[in-house]
Amino acid sequence: MTAESARVPAAAPDRDAAAAMWAAYADAYPEAVAGTPDHTVEGFGDSAELADALLALVLEGGKRATSELVAEFVAAGEQLPRVGSHWIACDGAGRPRAILRSVELRIGPFGSADAAFAADEGEDDRSLESWQREHRRYWTRTAAARGATWSEDDEIVFERFAVVWPPELADATPLVEQPAQRAHHPLVE
Repeated sequence: MTAESARVPAAAPDRDAAAAMWAAYADAYPEAVAGTPDHTVEGFGDSAELADALLALVLEGGKRATSELVAEFVAAGEQLPRVGSHWIACDGAGRPRAILRSVELRIGPFGSADAAFAADEGEDDRSLESWQREHRRYWTRTAAARGATWSEDDEIVFERFAVVWPPELADATPLVEQPAQRAHHPLVE
């Protein structure tokens, strides 16, 4: 049995726990939620092991970008993310661990990825060469799993994100101030 055939899918997300996490975030940042009330609940990658490994990079602070084929969103019946949108990132067991917020998005072909984006994805040695090698393997595998053939010309969503919840893991610069903070802001009259 090869490593490719031994992949164990991630567990289904714990939607009740995700709803509780979302409610806590919404209580703390109601304006962020009002602006983009929809959110997704999902994990990284195509296996429990990959979901855990990539989420660990996020939680440790080294991963602040991700990429996915537009065709994967279409195949799953999902809309593309937009700036300001949220997703609850789950581990391989389906437990919600963090809320991420999209801060930058673009669509382009494989060859449009640059070294800065590869470094922000935070995987392997963070080089463009390793990003290209590993994503070729990943997208070839995931496209084949849905009966398609991946091409370097396929559209890819390149996304940068911030961790916004829970507070102990959130990035240092909040994207939305809480109302009490804003009331004392010098630009608020």
